[in-house]
Amino acid sequence: MAIDWAVVSSLGTAAGTFALAGATFAFVRSSAHSARVAERALMVGLRPLLMPSRIEDPEQPVGFSDEFRVTVPGGGASVDATDGVIHLTLSLRNAGSGLAVLDGWWVNISQKHCKEHAPLTSFTKHGRDLYVAPGEHGFWQGALRDPDAAIYSEVREAIREQKHFTVELLYGDLEGGQRTISRFSFLPPMEGIGWSCAVSRHWHLDAPDPR
Repeated sequence: MAIDWAVVSSLGTAAGTFALAGATFAFVRSSAHSARVAERALMVGLRPLLMPSRIEDPEQPVGFSDEFRVTVPGGGASVDATDGVIHLTLSLRNAGSGLAVLDGWWVNISQKHCKEHAPLTSFTKHGRDLYVAPGEHGFWQGALRDPDAAIYSEVREAIREQKHFTVELLYGDLEGGQRTISRFSFLPPMEGIGWSCAVSRHWHLDAPDPR
């Protein structure tokens, strides 16, 4: 039987094309995976994570726009409700590997441990930029200046009665991404120790919930 070399040649070309297509697909898939791994590594390198500072961290002087001054100790918080303004501060540490840029805050006096964070529209924007460098300690500051607001009266009463209340902080990385909300607690004084802070939960807004 005569061999049809044209057919053999066509089959060989088809087989070669198929093999090349398979190799190209595998290469593209591998490249895409490598790109995703590299992108994830880059994002991790930029990701901040705020925590309470350590007790051994130095005290930090904090100034407000109305010239109110306070010093907040390591691992601590401060509250002041005088002259018609409530000044709040927290001593923080950035446990992440990227610069933390604080964007807003929301305060709540409820004792219920809600599993959801406050709506983003409820957050108060900071009057100035606040940053906490990676691996370093810094601070957060906020003020309630409207005595007629319900939250003002509620927080003032919580401070007077030395009751626990919370503040949720909204922050992200230097590029404005990887937005995170962390819920911090203002813990009342005890045994000669002033107000202190603790963190109870973090939410990553721009990534799937890890829970």
